[in-house]
Order: sequence, then structure tokens, then C-alpha cells
Amino acid sequence: MSNCDSCSDGSCAVKQSDAANDEQAQIRRNLAIRLCGIRHKVLVMSGKGGVGKSTTAVNLAFALVEKGFKVGLLDIDLHGPSVPTMCGLAGQHPQASEEGIVPLEVSGLKLMSIGFLLASSGQATIMRGPMKHGAIQQLLADVDWGELDFLLVDCPPGTGDEPLSAVQLLGAGAAAVVVTTPQEVALIDVEKSLSFCNDLNLPVIGLIENMSGFICPHCNQLSDIFKSGGGDRLAEKTGVAMLGKIPLDPRLVVSGDDGKPHILSCPESTCSEAIRQTATAVVTFWDGE
Repeated sequence: MSNCDSCSDGSCAVKQSDAANDEQAQIRRNLAIRLCGIRHKVLVMSGKGGVGKSTTAVNLAFALVEKGFKVGLLDIDLHGPSVPTMCGLAGQHPQASEEGIVPLEVSGLKLMSIGFLLASSGQATIMRGPMKHGAIQQLLADVDWGELDFLLVDCPPGTGDEPLSAVQLLGAGAAAVVVTTPQEVALIDVEKSLSFCNDLNLPVIGLIENMSGFICPHCNQLSDIFKSGGGDRLAEKTGVAMLGKIPLDPRLVVSGDDGKPHILSCPESTCSEAIRQTATAVVTFWDGE
């Protein structure tokens, strides 16, 4: 009990500290309740930007929905959220209920992103470490995710504040999928993501090699624009499983810009089949539980 219980000054530092502690305790309780309803938490990471991590996360999430699972996707790229655009929800905002913030939904996938909370897509998110942790904590604790089989967390590139906060907040039972492209300049940074997971005792489900060859839309021939075999070499070097290889298809780029996820708009494509195989590998990781 504080020494200021009889103080009537609303600006009293002791009272403000007590109120802040009570608020944090409530957030932690809410977080525990939310996570209790989520069976599997999957961080989608990469040490390198530009490898198609968000595209992979979005389509992987829909592939899991396609398999009959209850799935949520949380975009914690606070400075460059892509999920709203890729899912055709740019400019939309979530509603609130007595249970919390109601995630937006597309074709059975529950979605939340800092992008849904901004006034416009061009608004900058200006925050540093502690604020980032608090924002991610609230996105997890205040959103009414309900019962989920999988919650995928789309992280920004690197091994900084956002993925670190996600690992700390999600706690035991989380695991990571790490996205790379075949060329050496990407593999060097992606290996750092694997080191990050090892240092934090975060299990790695496996690697996904994106842009694994280019499929010509005219002759359907595969060309290795970004070299080949890089993901396999990294998997062998680190002892991490290779979950799947997703080729570069122009339709994959167009579908993301148009807000029509590729696996939904081009279900018969080679890319979509590769994404489904990757989803199967993710599910298999937890077989036997």
C-alpha cells in the first residue's frame, strides 16, 4: 500500500505509478487469456528484407485455412505493414466489442495489423523500443482472437525489437519459420535469424526458399535468376529442415498488389502448390501432440 492513500492530488507520482502497475497487470492477464486459446504460434521471420516474407506469411496462412484450420495472422511490421494491402483491406479499420478489438476477416482468416489502426496508409509509425514492445503486447492482448489452431506472426526483417518482443510475449509453445532467397547475400543475413532463434531457445520449424527460380509466363520454363541451391546448403549447414521452395511467378506479385492472395486467385499455379506443401510441413511439425 502506498503512503499517499489519502492524497487527493491526481498528479501524485505514487498514485500514477500504482495506476500504471494495475494497467500492466491487466494487460498481462488479458494476454494470458488470449494465448490460452491459441494452440500453435508461428513467427514468420527473415534476417533479410525483400525476400517476400509477408507474401509468404499471407499465403501460408490461407493455405492453413484451406486445410480446415482456424487461423489468425498478426502483422507486427510496425513501420511497413503490408498485410492490409495484400489482403485487400487497405483503409479498413477494426471494430471494438465487449470482448476486445474484433479482427478483420477474409475468407476465414482473422487479421490484425498496425496498418488497420492508422489514419491512412501513408502515415508513418514513429516509435522506439519500449513503445514497440507495448504496441505488440496490445495487439496480442486486446484483440479478440478467439480459439485458433494457428496464429502466424509476420515479423519485420532482422533480429531487433519486434521479433524479440514477439518471442518474449508468445512464450512457450511458439516456433519460427524462416524465409530466405537462394543468393548468398540473403543467406548470410538469414543465418543470423537462425542464430537468433537458437539463442532464444525458439524452435525452428524450417526454412522456406522463396523466389526459388522464375517461371516464364510464356514458355513455363524455370530460370534460376537468384542462383539455386542456397536454401539447401543453409539447411544442411545448420541442421534445419527445408520446408519448401516457392518459385517467382509474376502473378504472385500482381496478386499481392491487388489484394487478392495468390493461393486464392491462382489456386492451380505451381506457386500455390508449393505453398500448400509448405503448409503441410508446418502442420507435420506438431504431429503427435
